[in-house]
Formats: sequence, C-alpha cells, structure tokens
Amino acid sequence: MYNTTVANTNFIISLQILFLAIFGYFFLKEKISAITLTSIILAMTGVLLMVGNSLTPGELSGNLAAFTMPITFAVLIMIVRKFPTVDMVPAQFVAGICSCLIGYLLSSKIMISPHDIFLGFVAGCFQVGLGFIFITTGARTTPSAMVGIIMLSESVLGPIWAFLFVSERPSLFGLIGGAIILFAVLIQFYSLLVKSKKSISN
Repeated sequence: MYNTTVANTNFIISLQILFLAIFGYFFLKEKISAITLTSIILAMTGVLLMVGNSLTPGELSGNLAAFTMPITFAVLIMIVRKFPTVDMVPAQFVAGICSCLIGYLLSSKIMISPHDIFLGFVAGCFQVGLGFIFITTGARTTPSAMVGIIMLSESVLGPIWAFLFVSERPSLFGLIGGAIILFAVLIQFYSLLVKSKKSISN
C-alpha cells in the first residue's frame, strides 16, 4: 500500500474470488454452478460499488505486489482442497514465524511500545491467526469458489466495525455494495442448505 491506494489494494485482494473459482475449475475440476456464478458477479459488483469511486491507476509496482495476495491465497486453498486429510494448521504457525523474521530483517529499527505490542498480539492472534485457522479448516469441505464468496463478507463487516467503534459513516455506495455482497453470500448459504437437505433425503 506504500505504492498504490487502499481502494486499489482492497479491490485487487477481492479478486481472490475469481482466482479461487478459476483455479478450482482447472486444478480440482470443481464445477461452477449457475448460482455460484451469479453470486460471484453480484459480489464483484458490490465491491466495485464500494471502492469504484476511489480506484486510480496507481503505481504498477504497488498493484503487482497487491496481486500476489489473492493469487497466493488461492494457491493455499487449492493445496488444502487437494489434500484435505493433511493438517495445514501448523503451516499457519510456520507462516507467523516467517513473517516475524521477515519483518525484523526489513525494519531499520525496532521500537515498539507495550500498547503496540498488545495491539499486534490481538490482531495476530485473533484476527489473522484464528481467521486463517478457520479458513484452512473449513476449506477442506467447502468448494473453492464458495470460500472466496464467504471471504468477501469481510468487506461488508469492515465498514460496520468502523461505524460501531470509531463512528465512521459509510457512504451510500458503500452501503449498497455491502448489501449486494451480503446478498451474494446468503445465496451461497441457501444453495448449500438446499444441497444438504437433498443429500440427507437421498
């Protein structure tokens, strides 16, 4: 984000839904149903409404760096889906250690207040740590495209938390885009519920 805008970064990261669907189709032979395709189109429309006014060309280096996030995340989900019996949770621990080492090596000086250490612990343990553990666990039995759609609920919840805790009012387009994304997520859950009922009855 040093070399591009926050809006560009958020939009590029949201493209993980497309990479997950495409990679799942080609590498795991996962078919994309009409409902899932509709949900993907709705979700991307919602993201565009939320960040569309803020999108800029940005710098190529920043945009390319941001593109590594959805691609590497899609690769992670492909590995989890390909080998569902392998426990990938320890890999999250290794990733955290590697992130600490890389951050230490890239920092010119280390001066962290106790308050910042606490905030870093909360973010690393609960937001990132538990979040990715749940994702890797749930992705074993969840189609790749659906994982991407569910992940976009973060785009909806982000403005809600900002409104509740720092009184940041979302724009009208942000509310409309968030509602569309939430609708796409609910469509997927409804489709999953219908499939579960059919499999039980059969």
